[in-house]
Amino acid sequence: MTENQAVQQKSVRRNRVAVAACFAAALVTASVVGTQSATADGDAHTAAHRTAVAAPGLGSAALVQSEDYFQQGPNPVGATVALTGRQGLSACSGEETMRDLTKGRATAYASVTWTFDTGGLLTESAASATTGAEAAGWEKQLVALVEDCQDEPVGHWHYGAAHTLNVNGGSARWYPSYSGDGTVGGGVAVLRRGTRVAVVELTGRAADAPASVEGIATAALNRLAS
Repeated sequence: MTENQAVQQKSVRRNRVAVAACFAAALVTASVVGTQSATADGDAHTAAHRTAVAAPGLGSAALVQSEDYFQQGPNPVGATVALTGRQGLSACSGEETMRDLTKGRATAYASVTWTFDTGGLLTESAASATTGAEAAGWEKQLVALVEDCQDEPVGHWHYGAAHTLNVNGGSARWYPSYSGDGTVGGGVAVLRRGTRVAVVELTGRAADAPASVEGIATAALNRLAS
């Protein structure tokens, strides 16, 4: 494959993801098979707790909650939780899901999509492995997937340099994301704690984005032990 062909493939993948993200934002508060939804009806924070669901070894309690970060950030207006492992991993993964990456071998899956009153999304997808070694292998694949979008042609959005984070026995690599003009606009983090791995991404928010991404990664690591 030539360099031009590779760039074209990546561009097609990102365009497809951008369309999918817009579609997800429009439908995020609708109930779908295998999901539990929390909407702006009443209070999103309370509803998110009311719809928390359990699964063997992993459940929505292990995902980012509204009180973990959003009180300092934008107001959440909806959250959709699923336990299928079929949510897209990140803006860099195209249509690949956690179930694809783990080849369906995880003991459990959990994912959430948060929407905000200011626009943008926060997505998280997690999986539970049978052993720490298996989780480390999945973590390595997630890191490779994210870092594939660090080196992009001038004018394309991309992820920046990796930053490491260690919290209460968990570890993370988080990356700010940049638009084509170099503006910071969110970021992504790959997490592992014991036999659990996750990827969490904030999109569509430019203000204090690096601090926001680090804060979300910290909160997500703490939750991953739940």
